[in-house]
Amino acid sequence: MATSFLANAKLVLSGDTIVLASTNNPSLERTFSFAFVAAPRLSRDGDEPFAFQSREYLRNLVVGKQVKCTVVYTIPGSGREYGTALLQDGTEFPDALVKAGWLKVREDAGRKEESEEVLERLNKLRALESEAKSASLGLHAGTDGVIQVQNDLGGPEFMNEWKGKTVDGVVERVISGDRLLVRLLLTEKKHWQVMTLIAGIRTPSTERVANGQTQPAEEFGNEARSFVEQRLLQRQVKIKIVGASPQAQLVAAVIHPRGNIAEFLLQEGLARCNDFHSTMLGADMATLRAAEKKAQAAHLRLHKNHVAKATDSKDLEMTVTKIIGADTVIVRNKTGDERRINLSSVRGPRAGEPSEAPFRDEAKEFLRKKLIGKHVRLAIDGAKAASDGFEAREVGTITQNGKNIGLWLVQEGYCTVIRHRKDDTDRAPNYDELLAAQETAKEQKKGIWSGKAPKVRQYVDMSESAQKAKIQLSTLARQRKVPGIVDFCKSGSRFTILIPREGAKLTLVLAGVRAPRAPGRTAQEKGEPFGQEALELANRRCNQRDCEIDVHDIDKVGGFIGDLYVNRESFAKILVEEGLASVHEYSAEKAGNATELLAAQQRAKEGRKGLWQDWDPSQDVDEEAEAAPADYTAGDVTIDKKPQDYRDIVITNVDAAGRLKIQEVGKGTVALTSLMNEFKKFHSDPKNNIPIKDNPKAGDFVAARFSADGEWYRARIRSNDRAAKVAEVVYIDYGNSEKQPWSKLRPLDQPQFSTQKVKAQAIDAQLSFVQLPVSSDYLSDAISFLYEITEGRQLVGSFDFVDNKENLNYITIFDPESKDSNKATASVNRDIILNGHAMVPRKLKPWERSPVFEPILKSLREAETVAKDKRLGMWEYGDITED
Repeated sequence: MATSFLANAKLVLSGDTIVLASTNNPSLERTFSFAFVAAPRLSRDGDEPFAFQSREYLRNLVVGKQVKCTVVYTIPGSGREYGTALLQDGTEFPDALVKAGWLKVREDAGRKEESEEVLERLNKLRALESEAKSASLGLHAGTDGVIQVQNDLGGPEFMNEWKGKTVDGVVERVISGDRLLVRLLLTEKKHWQVMTLIAGIRTPSTERVANGQTQPAEEFGNEARSFVEQRLLQRQVKIKIVGASPQAQLVAAVIHPRGNIAEFLLQEGLARCNDFHSTMLGADMATLRAAEKKAQAAHLRLHKNHVAKATDSKDLEMTVTKIIGADTVIVRNKTGDERRINLSSVRGPRAGEPSEAPFRDEAKEFLRKKLIGKHVRLAIDGAKAASDGFEAREVGTITQNGKNIGLWLVQEGYCTVIRHRKDDTDRAPNYDELLAAQETAKEQKKGIWSGKAPKVRQYVDMSESAQKAKIQLSTLARQRKVPGIVDFCKSGSRFTILIPREGAKLTLVLAGVRAPRAPGRTAQEKGEPFGQEALELANRRCNQRDCEIDVHDIDKVGGFIGDLYVNRESFAKILVEEGLASVHEYSAEKAGNATELLAAQQRAKEGRKGLWQDWDPSQDVDEEAEAAPADYTAGDVTIDKKPQDYRDIVITNVDAAGRLKIQEVGKGTVALTSLMNEFKKFHSDPKNNIPIKDNPKAGDFVAARFSADGEWYRARIRSNDRAAKVAEVVYIDYGNSEKQPWSKLRPLDQPQFSTQKVKAQAIDAQLSFVQLPVSSDYLSDAISFLYEITEGRQLVGSFDFVDNKENLNYITIFDPESKDSNKATASVNRDIILNGHAMVPRKLKPWERSPVFEPILKSLREAETVAKDKRLGMWEYGDITED
């Protein structure tokens, strides 16, 4: 007696056989074949003609639908059930398939059958078959029904032709949630049936048997497979071919009619993103990352224990103070706190990798040039506590002027991208972009991917011995502002310098100063007071910076004595100005930087900074009175003939230390007048009201509006208060300075107003043979007197000596309209001494002691005596030099 049941069609094996799943329990399956008919068979060794077409006809009709099956007979040995099936729309099988020509009635059908009902059904099927043959339908169309099937990708020709294309395919089998057997319908006569990995994801493994042992499924592995089976098994889908795995398995995006199956698996928490496929997917990976994040936020399945990483919500403004390696830097915030940061998801060249190790120095130098001393933005991506011998570390993304530094290093082939564990959330937010950049660097053979080691720069240590240093001295002493790199700070005044163009490494000792000794590496090597502070300042301002050096001499152990300039500023001056070094006058005089250093030291004393926190001004007066004139060597500067260099000048500014800014009257001032007229017209035009960009640098040229008269002038930024966004600007044509908000400054990038068109007109000058008072009150009186007798007047300057090193002119100033009866000796220099606002220096510079200046010095000392006798100015309480 025939029995009937309802089931869901899960899979079609051939044109006459289907696999059914229970409507109540989908895991229960049974195989059902149609009675009295036969279909051509599909086989891995080669399909029979029309086998695929026959199977496809039935698959398109039944898969995923409910069918009513009636069992006509069962094979006793195998238990295989044969019968008929009916769809809800009335389509009956095998009748519909025979009529379409995709099944043949078996010749032996009904030979032993005695049932009239069965014989009648067979007659009906044979009649349908005859009609199909007459119409040449399906299997009866001829002999052209063979489709060749290839079961692997073959050689690279497949990818060359099909990569990046979207093709039709049928999912024949679901091995796991991310692994399918897919039949690619590439041409009418040839199909590829290959193992396919779903691009961009990885799901837990399912239960499997290996070496006779059953390995249980990972959590959610079977659920992931069922999820895919219900939606894709034996469905026709779109296959977007993106690449192949190292095992030559196809990697492709599988597009269901409702979308990418990978995205659905991720949203349900049944899969994780697969980083190894990121470069194949490109921009499409971002969609998958977003889907994964949704599941993580909802703690679905695989992410049920997910802990969102806690990071700072905003970028931090930092300054890079040290480059440890190509992937590690030290940064400092505005309060001075330092942090060691590993760049997220990238790794510099490894010492143990032969292909990478030669690039370690080059990669570090690349990063140093880009970042050292620069202001950057830091976003913390994660942190790890110290454990198992590893130090605690923070990983972060650093950007400079909007450029991602980690990405830049990968693009240049100086870093590789770290392959993170699946649960590692301490990674760069642009991780997929990093992977893509690495692939591009490989293709372009950049850096470590070039296949050839770079030339390693070798530095010869010229301070290894005094003999070596003496050989190099002659070369360096002839040059000025030799470019180098501060490789290491040994103390506040002692540095290791690399000179790339000479291939030399040397120890530089700052000339004219003495910094306190810094503590050693052991507890027994104690330093002097403020030694550590001096070293810290050197590290902050100099370490790993590009620099320039002037070499004057060598010491007994091979150290080079000279000046160090960082950002064109003397570090010795900075060190002294901060009270972290004292001036050694004799060596400062020999080096020619005594004036600058002594002025800096005086400011440090008055500010009670560092070494001078307990300074007593009366002690300096005693020391000066007791000091004997220095004994200068034959190498000191002397002048044999009195200079006759007279120029028309105007004094435009006198700074707080009494140093002058002058303009030479002539072609320069005429050109400046013309330029300023155009300059004022330009800035009065509203369309030119464009402020400077954020983060201006010291040394930048800008246009600034002088607060006193409201007019626009050319200026240069001397320093910045980045917290207040205020700059101290120096007006380059007049020498005065003031503080201006960044918002009120404009860029000076117009060629017609540049310093190349008309050079800065303000020149540094100092009165010859004149020492202004140390006391701030008397110094203020002296500056006021200078303004009183020179302001608004065209004067004549005798340029007695030009210090090219300091770019400072020592001048004697004459007033052509002076009513002094003795024109030969009358000068502004003499007037300021005569009125008690200055004195003749007790320690003369070498050039000032030249015999040609003796008559001038005699006249000035006579004027000083008159001022003392009359108790004028600084002498009102008597002769301060008597003690």
